[in-house]
Formats: sequence, C-alpha cells, structure tokens
Amino acid sequence: MNTEQKINWAILVTGWGRNAKDTIEAFNDQKFKKSKISLVVYEEEPCGAAEIAEETGIETLQLFKKDFSNLGTYQIKLIEELKNRKIDYVFMLNYKYIIKQDMLSAFPDRIINIHPSIFPSFLGTKTAIQDALEYGVRITGITTHIIDDKLDEGIILCQTPIKVKKEDTFDTLYPKFAKKGKKIIINTIRLIEELHFQ
Repeated sequence: MNTEQKINWAILVTGWGRNAKDTIEAFNDQKFKKSKISLVVYEEEPCGAAEIAEETGIETLQLFKKDFSNLGTYQIKLIEELKNRKIDYVFMLNYKYIIKQDMLSAFPDRIINIHPSIFPSFLGTKTAIQDALEYGVRITGITTHIIDDKLDEGIILCQTPIKVKKEDTFDTLYPKFAKKGKKIIINTIRLIEELHFQ
C-alpha cells in the first residue's frame, strides 16, 4: 500500500452505535486524509451508526450471532465478509463480543477497541463507568488499544482522562465520555494512519 492509497476500515457495532455514528460523521466531515470507512457491521435495530452509514453511501451488513452455532463460526463468517471487501483495519466501537483467535490471526495487530477506563483499571467488565463511580475514583477515562488474545489488554494507542466530581452520577458522567470519546477515536485513527504509512 502506498501513500496515495487509503486505509480501508470496517466498524463493528452491536448496539445503537453512538461512538460509531460519531466516527462516521468525522469521516464525512473529512477529518481523515488517509482513511475511508467501507463497511459497518451491526446487529441490533435501531442502529444509528447503520442509519447514517446508509445515508452517506457506506455499505452496511447486519449479522446476528444467534444465527450461528457459536461465536467461532459467527466470526469465521465475519472474517470472510471483511476479507471480501479488502478491509485493512477493524474498529470495535461498542461491540460486545470477544474476538477469537481465528479473527486475531486474520487481522494481526489490526483490530482496535475502545474501553471506558484508563488501563489498567476496570478491565474485563461491561460496566466500567459504573464501577469507577462505585469505587470512588476521582480520575477515570478512555483507552483505545490494539486487541490481543487477552481480554482488555494489548498495545495502548491513546488515553484520555476524565475527572469525576463528588456529585457525579452515571447520568452526569456519561456525557463526558461521549464528548471525549469522539475526540479519542479521531486521534486513534490519525495515529494508525501515521504508523501505517511510515
């Protein structure tokens, strides 16, 4: 791949996809010069990420894990779909399934995840924001990382801190994650562009 070409991204999302929707909007606003989103894979409906993708001409693919015998066979189908579209990098944006070895091998060091904590705190949980509140921390945040075969580990790409006030609840803290999440995703994709085209 030369510098005139662009990184071909797929986004994986299983819920409504706020982070994914923000990322697609950033692409549409031409925040990236060396990347393009070619595919959004989603599951649940309604999916805001799929809706905005379809509105802007990005291909969408709805895959249900329940249609497969297990997570492994589901991801083999996912690999096939990604390879058919010549995807370079995969960004998991609120994607709830653990990536199995077949997919890790198919996209070595090219699957990115976002997690609502500062590594190494509050890992291996789907309730990291609530856990931070219950623990009483005064600083939490967001981490993006390249995934490996261990849950919520791998190479850290970007981190951003978020202050927790004494009076904060989930409802007041979550919007801070929404705001900072969009920025860290943009920074992560730009970092991947820099690394990829070195």
